[in-house]
Amino acid sequence: MKIKETEIIELMSSEKSRDSGVRLMMDAYQSRLYWHIRRLIVDHDLAQDVLQDTFIKAYQNFHQFKQDSQLYTWLYRIATNESLQQLNKMKKMQKTDQDAEIYLQNLVAENVETEAEEIQILLQKAIQTLPEKQKLVFTMRYYEDLPYEEISKILDMSVGTLKTNYHYAKQKVESYVKENFSD
Repeated sequence: MKIKETEIIELMSSEKSRDSGVRLMMDAYQSRLYWHIRRLIVDHDLAQDVLQDTFIKAYQNFHQFKQDSQLYTWLYRIATNESLQQLNKMKKMQKTDQDAEIYLQNLVAENVETEAEEIQILLQKAIQTLPEKQKLVFTMRYYEDLPYEEISKILDMSVGTLKTNYHYAKQKVESYVKENFSD
């Protein structure tokens, strides 16, 4: 990935090769970013829209990439911010926080494959009940196995705060699954 990343950066840095660079960037990161967004947004179509917005923002603002972090860290940060904006729009359409939580849990149930095990559905529902920061940290750590240092750069939080958020999120998820799992 390192060679590809430097190649992408080189192509994106030149006006003449920027289109080739963005195509290479999309090829390299589209899948990982989609699943990051999808775990936060849940809805496939909205996740696709947010992914597209992420790449548009990256293309338009590439001059702001300072290369003091990896390219994917910068892209994850954009994808996370775009996802949070979308979640806020979704919440505003609901009358209360409880309405928003019910909406997201129903969305999880609708977007899970019919063959999915009950525990996977419960896990997704549990994640949707987490506060925003805990949800972000949990999904990046649990699903994407990102090191705390990378998550720290993406979310602009200290490693200690991230570890605390992950610990509480993990406890809440485990508790939710135990309370709602029927043998």
